[in-house]
Amino acid sequence: MTTASPSMHGQAKDEQDMLRSQQYGFLSRMLYRAPGDDLLAAISRMAGNHTALGQAYGALATCAARAEARAVEQEFFELFVGVGRGELLPYASFYQTGFLNERPLAEVREDMARLGLQRAKGRHEPEDHIAALFEVMAGLSAGQVAGANGVSEAGFFARHIAPWAVKFFDDLAIAPSADFYRPVAEVGRIFMEIESRAFALAG
Repeated sequence: MTTASPSMHGQAKDEQDMLRSQQYGFLSRMLYRAPGDDLLAAISRMAGNHTALGQAYGALATCAARAEARAVEQEFFELFVGVGRGELLPYASFYQTGFLNERPLAEVREDMARLGLQRAKGRHEPEDHIAALFEVMAGLSAGQVAGANGVSEAGFFARHIAPWAVKFFDDLAIAPSADFYRPVAEVGRIFMEIESRAFALAG
């Protein structure tokens, strides 16, 4: 949902950071649009493990194996688009102020500008959409976007994601239309808690 100025690209990071980047990228993709048949098939082949996050991915794989793309697309519409509005509004402004297009959006835009980022052409969602924020974090984690001008990876997370993302995933898990997106919500919630603990320890 964002584009980066080539001059802002940084050096690739270590394997753990690349895995974190992939997690952010995956969640961004899930929250931007519904997965089609090919992606559902790929998700169904994901292998879980004994960790809480691994078990959440295992549950998501099981759900994807039985899901139909058309049904997931309708679910996505009910959850995030709707007639007038969806069941959820996945924006930092809404979760932090109760309204859209408020100060949190302006703050996201300010930090994105400092990073040399802007909304990609053809994308119409405000930049404080959770998928856009996760896309920025994917770039920062992988070193494809370099922290600059007082904006670090940890700082971006603390300002724009930590205050509300877990609450959003909690709401997604119990949304009336959530089926395929219920295990997506569990993956997101656990990953956000892991990230919060990691940044707290690093700080």
